[in-house]
Amino acid sequence: MANFVVSGTPHVRSKESIQSIMRDVIIALVPATAMGIYYFGIPALILIIAAIASAVAFEAICQKIMKKPVTVSDLSAVVTGLLLAMNLPAAAPVWVAIVGSAFAIIFGKQLFGGLGQNFINPALAGRAFLLASYPTEMTTWTMPNGLEMSDVLSAATGAADAATYATPLAGMKGGFMNATVGQLAMGQVGGCIGETCAIALIIGGIYLLYKHVISWKIPVLYIGTVFILFAVIGRQGVRMPVHEILAGGVMLGGIFMATDYASSPVTPKGQIIFAVGAGLITYLIRTFGGYPEGVSYSILIMNCCVPLIERFTEPTIFGALPKTKEAK
Repeated sequence: MANFVVSGTPHVRSKESIQSIMRDVIIALVPATAMGIYYFGIPALILIIAAIASAVAFEAICQKIMKKPVTVSDLSAVVTGLLLAMNLPAAAPVWVAIVGSAFAIIFGKQLFGGLGQNFINPALAGRAFLLASYPTEMTTWTMPNGLEMSDVLSAATGAADAATYATPLAGMKGGFMNATVGQLAMGQVGGCIGETCAIALIIGGIYLLYKHVISWKIPVLYIGTVFILFAVIGRQGVRMPVHEILAGGVMLGGIFMATDYASSPVTPKGQIIFAVGAGLITYLIRTFGGYPEGVSYSILIMNCCVPLIERFTEPTIFGALPKTKEAK
């Protein structure tokens, strides 16, 4: 007779672990990271190393201070540091990466209880803090390697500048286009280290879908919402929908940060509301806001709405009786 083992729930088990999931995210980010280093050179590599090393260090220090087990081996701090670095301009000083990692780990993650208990994406929290605190350092863009002076326009004067120039989003905001669809797809534009090469980000997203690390709903619906809104009601001057989804952080945010397990809904309906809401806010900020980008703030705002979204999209428990009003 066969022996049966009786144990507590859950009865459905998986070989996946936090470490394996984070490892897959790191692998998925390799193409975008490599392209960022290729286009922006050693300064980009230094920022990436500084952000990752400081994120791991601050995670270990916080856990030591709080007398918790040190869990840096789960690679979650590495992912946070890498994602933060992907959201930094290559011209940013090293201390910006360190300060951003400190805020992301301490205030975006550990003070809420650590991994799985943070209600906002730590990397985006770090980026938002840096942008609010050090706007000059966070909006100074360098020309990617291989891009000729004649291919770009200065944001202020319309003349090429060797140090800084308008990113595609800033150009569209100012009424001119300084990049082709091909340049946006390949990453031959100014911007943050990891957000410029759309093809590399898409390859990473396909890998995560193949490994079942993320669902298609949030990235597809988020990117699709931005595209549709600009195609239907936002097509003003040079603001073309294809440019909008390829430029800036739409791909990076939609694939790698809006899909964060801890800060995004788990219900199917909730994921739809989350993605469409973030896409709508991105459109509103880019169209009517003073800042040309809106991805980070749109995702952070929707992160704060997740508890309310899940409250109204929670499925009925199997076998549960419907709620009835108490008799008067």
